[in-house]
Amino acid sequence: MRRFAGIELGGTKIVCTLATSADQVLDRQTVPTTAPEETLAAIEAILAGWWAQAPFAALGIASFGPVDLDPGSPTWGYITSTPKPGWQMIDIAPRLARPYRVPTAFDTDVNGAALAELSWGAGQGVQDFAYITVGTGVGVGLIVNGKPTRGFQHCELGHVRVTRLPGDDWEGACPYHGPCVEGLVAGGSIKKRLGLDDASGLPSDHAVWDTVAHTLAQLCHTIVCAAAPKRIVIGGGVVSGQKHLLPRIEPLLRDSIAGYMSIPDGAPYVTAPGLGDDAGPLGPIAMAMGIAAEDRS
Repeated sequence: MRRFAGIELGGTKIVCTLATSADQVLDRQTVPTTAPEETLAAIEAILAGWWAQAPFAALGIASFGPVDLDPGSPTWGYITSTPKPGWQMIDIAPRLARPYRVPTAFDTDVNGAALAELSWGAGQGVQDFAYITVGTGVGVGLIVNGKPTRGFQHCELGHVRVTRLPGDDWEGACPYHGPCVEGLVAGGSIKKRLGLDDASGLPSDHAVWDTVAHTLAQLCHTIVCAAAPKRIVIGGGVVSGQKHLLPRIEPLLRDSIAGYMSIPDGAPYVTAPGLGDDAGPLGPIAMAMGIAAEDRS
């Protein structure tokens, strides 16, 4: 069976996966995200080891961003204006793919996760779909007609400014936009707001979760009005670590939309990832399988 290599670059760790399909993972290795040269050298060593065993058919790379996705750009495959220190304008896809003459797909980490959910998880059966991750940052994979949206850049809905919860005037933590969604509800933002090193132990009735639920419902409102996806999935460590959060978001969303648009009824419209924590690592595998199929056609 053909083997596919996938690299998910996150802000704190990189997950390298070798698989023949979603349910046939041959190897998975984790690398800490440190300095670019040290990190990329470790990934290159893993890819070289896999290739020495048997060539893989395609390579998928899903990265934190922003990233350059324009195939005609001289910096295609680079991380661009990321707030992560030291990682601005770093060559990712061209460098990792250079030794291997195989099709290579490059996208954002959240678009990768969205494609994995579309193929094997909570997005199965739909072509218009949104995947939100709330963790170190806030990202949105927006799938329209079965593919991630494209324009002059990729979707960055985690950085929209939304209606604030009444009485909440905190300045936010995003270095670019202050109180955007990411600046209000990302893990680091919550810790900065509360002056904590670790917010995971906060009780479910802490007032900060009112702000998080409200802000994410407002993000969903924006997504519904912009693209009307048939399903919204929300994952990431902040939401998965606070089980009470997810059920609060859809009622707040429906109240906010106020009947103006007919949000689908039946199964929960806002739901958890079907793949759980595997959505991110399997994203690059879905990307690699997709570009390999395109290359064969």
